[in-house]
Amino acid sequence: MQVLVIESWFTLLFVDSMLRLCGFKTLHGLLHQREVGQMKKWGLSTEALSQAMDLACVFYFRQASPLERSAAAALLLRRHGWQADLILGVQIFPYESFAWVEVEGRIVNDQPNLLEIYQVLERC
Repeated sequence: MQVLVIESWFTLLFVDSMLRLCGFKTLHGLLHQREVGQMKKWGLSTEALSQAMDLACVFYFRQASPLERSAAAALLLRRHGWQADLILGVQIFPYESFAWVEVEGRIVNDQPNLLEIYQVLERC
């Protein structure tokens, strides 16, 4: 699990750096073109990978935004063989944006009721 948390932490650092240096458009493009990796014979569950990302966020040097956390989780899940989609959503009143990850239509890194709160803007 420690290796997985470290991998998650570096994935979070990569996403954070990409957003700061290259902007959202570049990150969005990367997520659209990133293919799903080969599922390992001993493949890790979406829960284990999401938990590792949550722990990496705890040890990260600043608070990660929902976009950073979810983009990193989507990349991590794809690297481990899961077809993960980053979902960008918005709540109209009061205005608030949010991001989460779905695998096979199931929210894996947040509360399962987000679709009741947020309108989906983008899937990548």
